[in-house]
Amino acid sequence: MAATIALLPVLTLTACGAGDTSGTTPAGAQASPTPTDDPVTAVRKVDSVAALLPADARKAGTLRVGSSIGFPPGAYYPNGQDKPPAGQDIDIADAVAKVLGVKLERQDASFETILPALGSGKYDFGTGNFGVTTERLKTIDFVTYINDGQGFAVKKGNTALKTKVTDLAQLCGLTIGTGAGTTFEATLTAQKGVCAKAGKKPYDVKVYSENGATLTALQQGRIDVIMSTINGLRYQAAQPAAQTAFLGEYHRLDVGFAFKKGSPLTRAFQAAVNELIKDGTYARILKKWGTSPSAIETSRINPPEHT
Repeated sequence: MAATIALLPVLTLTACGAGDTSGTTPAGAQASPTPTDDPVTAVRKVDSVAALLPADARKAGTLRVGSSIGFPPGAYYPNGQDKPPAGQDIDIADAVAKVLGVKLERQDASFETILPALGSGKYDFGTGNFGVTTERLKTIDFVTYINDGQGFAVKKGNTALKTKVTDLAQLCGLTIGTGAGTTFEATLTAQKGVCAKAGKKPYDVKVYSENGATLTALQQGRIDVIMSTINGLRYQAAQPAAQTAFLGEYHRLDVGFAFKKGSPLTRAFQAAVNELIKDGTYARILKKWGTSPSAIETSRINPPEHT
């Protein structure tokens, strides 16, 4: 496990995930067809779990979710933005809703806007591969559903960086591309002094609002390395057209549904995720999207950040 990462104390900079809401998928990221298995269809309402919802939510029968649609396997548009999104996060959220006996009103939103909007009541909860960090736990409640985190990838044939990144000093002198408003941007910014301490040229960070733009920059040689989600980069590297090589995990983070602090929905969501784990639906969803190594044994509310 990598050393503890110091994160900037800024809410919008401590999210783990990708905020591409353009409706496009990065070049090469969808070279294989969308999996056809549908574990969610068979999910049914579980009355004992649904009873944990507050009365007003049960009466309304609908929950508003702010959803950042980025790239596979988390959440993406396989058939264009005018068609329903797909992905691991979509399936898990839909399955949780079925256990709770509610419908989801999914509202696409840019990654960096979702967490601030929770406090205003615009959404009941948010999804977007949001990582659980110490700083965020001060203002956001989480219900975990997977373990993902931070990793690196390079263009195939890259000679500047050939091994797994275990120390950011390995990046000195290179140009790193990453997403706006993410833990990746925060980590790279907070740790930039490692190069000066090592007596090396600093690394340069280029921030992109769309994942497709980040990959294009890598393919065109404008950046040397991408820092993004472990599962996203691993999935991308498995697609021949992407021409990327995954350099392994850097820092693991629990990922969860995000709620405003003190939300009365967390206990019901935790119970619903644990119901899906118990009945096998959860394992089928992760198998469908190739993310089984990121499975959790039980959902938790506000676990401490991984160190």
